[in-house]
Amino acid sequence: MRNIPASTRFTPRLRAAFVAVLIAASSGTTMVNSPAYAAPSGDTTQFKGVNWADPRDNFADDPVVLSGLSTSDSYAQTYAKASRVISAFRANLGANTVRLPINPYTVNGSYWKSYRGVIDAASAKGFKVIVSYWEGTGERKDGFIDDPATYWPMWDTVVKAYKNDSHVYFEPMNEPHGYTETEWADIAAKWLSTYPSVPRNRVFVSGAGYNDHVTSVCADPRLEGTYLSLHHYGFWKDYATYDQWVADLKERIGDCANRTVADEFGAPMTTGLNYNKPAPSNNYINYVQAVTDTFRRLKMGSVYWPGLRTDDTYSLQTLTGDPARPWLATTNQSGADRLAWGWGRGKPVQP
Repeated sequence: MRNIPASTRFTPRLRAAFVAVLIAASSGTTMVNSPAYAAPSGDTTQFKGVNWADPRDNFADDPVVLSGLSTSDSYAQTYAKASRVISAFRANLGANTVRLPINPYTVNGSYWKSYRGVIDAASAKGFKVIVSYWEGTGERKDGFIDDPATYWPMWDTVVKAYKNDSHVYFEPMNEPHGYTETEWADIAAKWLSTYPSVPRNRVFVSGAGYNDHVTSVCADPRLEGTYLSLHHYGFWKDYATYDQWVADLKERIGDCANRTVADEFGAPMTTGLNYNKPAPSNNYINYVQAVTDTFRRLKMGSVYWPGLRTDDTYSLQTLTGDPARPWLATTNQSGADRLAWGWGRGKPVQP
């Protein structure tokens, strides 16, 4: 997501106390032994995906409701709608992966029975499904896990439901920017030790900060064998050249491209920009061309933000047709072309 607060509100002492409470909230020790887990094999190009988001950017103090869905939908209605949206992601974009939000309100409450229809429909279509925890709004939107007392039961439920479904991947937290690098690595290690039945190659450990670099989590031996998730956005700079964007992205990845998936990156798609032709004076065109070229060269998977989010200028798809039988239309074909190019398909930028 793209709404970044200027600062966090926790002092180091309060932050340390919060982490101690979090770690104590579930049984077991913080540190785990680090056997020689096999790293994900070769590259991450198998992940060709998009995010499907709540119109509120997935930050909510109630259940997350994906664009086009409703809390009043039954499991069957959710499954039917999701099946069509997933099919449209594949037909329009060639995607095979979808990233979905969860929070305790979604999982620990009555909506979970219906919301599972999204995960189940995507899995049935053969999609890889990345399930990621989002924090709440207001004071809760601070880069910390909102409440360990509801966070861990949420993951207990999700892991129990999907640990045996090889299509489903688990991302313990989206953009853990409230924590230091060490604190976040401790929490990620705790997640792994809490759920040893989950294969490590089905876990996405977010990069530190706003998922904005993976070098620290990559270097931690306790997290070996997991995928790493990186976020990268053109709005982070007022202007940069193509080469500067390439250098910026590579610095955030370090030597970890073989484990890294960019599970958020995006740019304006409804403003008429043509990403298929160079335009050196335009920051966003430089950015999109640079990052998709780099994903392709480094054989990195990527998951665009967002594939579908109502009223988002970055959204690459928009809902069409009968709301009960939704379909999608592409908002910017050149953006779709560049997404495919990053996935190892299509044709290069035309001069």
